[in-house]
Amino acid sequence: MGLFFSIVAFLVIAVIGYLGNFAPTVFGVVIPYIALGLFLIGIVVRIIKWATSPVPFRITTTAGQQKSLPWIHRNRFDNPSNAWETFVRMLLEVLFFRSLFRNTRASIKDGKKLVYGAEKWLWLFAILFHWSFLIIVLRHFRFFTEPTPAFVGFLQNIDGFFQFGVPILYITNVAIVVALTYLFLRRVIDQKIKYISLSSDYFPLLLILGIATTGILMRYFFKVDLVQIKELAVGILSFNPVIPNQLNPIFSMHLFFVSVLLIYFPMSKLVHMPGIFFSPTRNLSNDNREKRHINPWNKEFKMHYHTYEEYEDEFREVMKNVNLPLEKEEK
Repeated sequence: MGLFFSIVAFLVIAVIGYLGNFAPTVFGVVIPYIALGLFLIGIVVRIIKWATSPVPFRITTTAGQQKSLPWIHRNRFDNPSNAWETFVRMLLEVLFFRSLFRNTRASIKDGKKLVYGAEKWLWLFAILFHWSFLIIVLRHFRFFTEPTPAFVGFLQNIDGFFQFGVPILYITNVAIVVALTYLFLRRVIDQKIKYISLSSDYFPLLLILGIATTGILMRYFFKVDLVQIKELAVGILSFNPVIPNQLNPIFSMHLFFVSVLLIYFPMSKLVHMPGIFFSPTRNLSNDNREKRHINPWNKEFKMHYHTYEEYEDEFREVMKNVNLPLEKEEK
């Protein structure tokens, strides 16, 4: 049901975007402004909510030996004990998806054995998608700025290193389509993944695939007026929009896909992009043995501590009946 709904929603958005060329003011200026505004407001609200959420104790996710006695070897970056080690751990997580690299999958072998194996393909295509998407967004700065930043030319030279014909075939254009196709088909074909997949899992993949596909179509198959597109993009960001007489249908669809993605982003799972920096399971060091962390709510709510002595008094008879040791002698 989730897959069907996502496909229908994607097709409806595609048709609306294609017909948007007949209303250039609405689809070229009004909708992008609404999308950009909702995106910024949504992200700011999310960040404020995360930043103001109390974290009364350390709940760091760990995958290695904690710092303890000097002669016990510890894992600095899987179980960080200070801010520097936590920073390195976050860097490895954000840039290289370190936890996903160690991900495993479970399967039944011979009808009765539960077997765990590596899941490196998921890590490979996930990192391929994220890095390709980032580079493509950075390359698009040539449409939003004048003059074009120097790093854009550098990225274009690296991305188009293997030149095939004219225009240059960018590696990331191919990589992002391949990665998205794998991530989508994985959810459709693998019955275990399909069982837990929702519309919120299928829809963003289709939406981003639509953005990538229409972008490729404009670059290699259906030529568009790049000067007009840059005037429109620069005008929108400078709050001095230049309204075109008519939009190319493929560009109209591409722009509408982007607008829908911006609106959908803050309320979807995609918001994990900024959210990972506010995750207490990732951004906290595990120094529970070195420092005592006192719950900041204790004073505000006048929390009552239930000490072990009180616990023992409460369950003394029960503990005696099952021969549990008592620290406090009965008077």
